[in-house]
Amino acid sequence: VQTNIPFLQNVLSNHQFLHSTVDTQFIDENQELFNLKPTQNRAQKLLHYLGHVMVNGPTTPIPVKAKPSSTDPVIPPVTMGEPPVGFRDVLLRDGPEGFAKAVRAHRGLLLMDTTFRDAHQSLLATRVRTHDLKKISPFVSHNFNNLFSLENWGERREELVNRLKVEEMLSATFDVAMRFLSECPWKRLQELRALIPNVPFQMLLRGANAVGYTNYPDNAVFKFCEVAKENGMDIFRVFDSLNYLPNMLLGMEAAGAAGGVVEAAISYTGDVSDPMRQKYSLEYYLKLAEELVRAGTHILCIKASGCRLPLMRSQAGHGRPAEAGRSRLLVNALRDRFPDVPIHVHTHDTAGAGVAAMLACAEAGRDVVDVAVSLAGIQGRCCAGYNGGNSISSWRGVGRLDETGFMLDGCKKRRCRSTGGLHGRHDVPAQHGGHGRLHQGDQPGHRWVHNSRQQLAPAQRP
Repeated sequence: VQTNIPFLQNVLSNHQFLHSTVDTQFIDENQELFNLKPTQNRAQKLLHYLGHVMVNGPTTPIPVKAKPSSTDPVIPPVTMGEPPVGFRDVLLRDGPEGFAKAVRAHRGLLLMDTTFRDAHQSLLATRVRTHDLKKISPFVSHNFNNLFSLENWGERREELVNRLKVEEMLSATFDVAMRFLSECPWKRLQELRALIPNVPFQMLLRGANAVGYTNYPDNAVFKFCEVAKENGMDIFRVFDSLNYLPNMLLGMEAAGAAGGVVEAAISYTGDVSDPMRQKYSLEYYLKLAEELVRAGTHILCIKASGCRLPLMRSQAGHGRPAEAGRSRLLVNALRDRFPDVPIHVHTHDTAGAGVAAMLACAEAGRDVVDVAVSLAGIQGRCCAGYNGGNSISSWRGVGRLDETGFMLDGCKKRRCRSTGGLHGRHDVPAQHGGHGRLHQGDQPGHRWVHNSRQQLAPAQRP
């Protein structure tokens, strides 16, 4: 093959071959065809490497071999009695429209805690078990009743990297629960709902894809949302990675018909502050938001896709402090255009500037931010800083941000941090702190984590 390719290139570039007829004497009459230019054969080497990885697994000498922690997680004490009133009580009393009005009228900044799904999906391959989540749930119900919502359910992730024998690193709630934890995701939802009756539950819905990576019939999506609502789900964040409106409208209609709160998410990319980038301009996002509001969304979400949201990107989380002023641009524009619609912003903290992004955009007028306990951070989510971490402590004295409804001495992270230690072999191996070099690549979403795990993960499945 190494000599055939240069030979064929000579044949295909030969003037006689291209412009006249040839016969069986063609090669004998054109000996220059054998003047082969030496090459580095990079394509063949790459194919050989990919074939080797497909058959034998990754060849890295430093696989993830972290052993589970021997420390038993400490369960914080919980007072006896019914949990305090939370925002789910508002939802049950006033319905989705009244709930949205209450969120918009709320004076302080509201928090959505992603610890129960996206945080450990991003950091621990979604391996935290229902058993562990149930242990901490009573404490959450009694101490985190001021949460806007608790994300604990959602999408399924299966990608091409599955074929490289690291599929266990990429899946989310449904896939991991059924394939690796031998659990029922529906039962998890039911049991958590029984233990946390006062905080709204939130999930991620990929429109017509529901929680899979294929298009389902409309009636299947409607039935899924109906059953999810019956089993305890409250808020449906509906999104499409390409902002394909028909796909989103189906998911929004299904969630609304089920009686859930519809949170339509705008997948952000580009840089609205750069006049040279005209494809995804500020006007593009405002027009998309208008369509979503016209379709009946109760809440607008800015979901950074990992490209260039100034100071906010999804799991890539490449926020840049120098762009703090620009980061308010989109939020300000949405707030001016839709003064009565709550705005919810989602990003991660991979580059270490996610907390600054939350501060800048919250001051610009958004109502809800996504955070997680201090187990998380980096690509997991901006740490809420319970018991001395980042966000809550840094928000003290910053206008309306001072009223998150959480007291540092009332929040404990020990359980979540020690539970995370039980899943060390699934931890992100390549980064345990923010890294500014991530700005250079602008990798979208989970791609950076996928690439690092693909490089470093052991070949064998657990």
